[in-house]
Amino acid sequence: MLWVKTFHILAMTSWMAGIFYLPRIFVHFVEGQEAGEDVRRLAIMASKLYGFMTIMAIFTLGLGLWLWLGYGFTGGWLHAKLLFVLLLIGFHFWCRAYLQRLKANQLTRSGTYFRLFNELPLLIFVPILILVVLKPF
Repeated sequence: MLWVKTFHILAMTSWMAGIFYLPRIFVHFVEGQEAGEDVRRLAIMASKLYGFMTIMAIFTLGLGLWLWLGYGFTGGWLHAKLLFVLLLIGFHFWCRAYLQRLKANQLTRSGTYFRLFNELPLLIFVPILILVVLKPF
């Protein structure tokens, strides 16, 4: 089970890297577009990153399910963690919606909006980390 846990952490880390970076691409896209710069490469980067982070999300969730089946579903901390994981999945799909707008050149939010949007996954990830490490209940 330790190997499963190791690969779960590896996949989760990769997924989170994408979750943290994709909104930064949105920032650079809208600000570059406003400045009249060529932002086509950013659209390609965003698409490829989303594909990678989706694969990592699937691995994370699959390995997490494996751990759940192996260790059992005990402790209130795990229930709370799963709530935050659902929020993270929701954020992932929210990024997909913005990616579709980006591809259609209809990303109308400001760079400031996406800078704030970029902070949301941290607000979701920190409670997950605290729940997993401290298991407070």
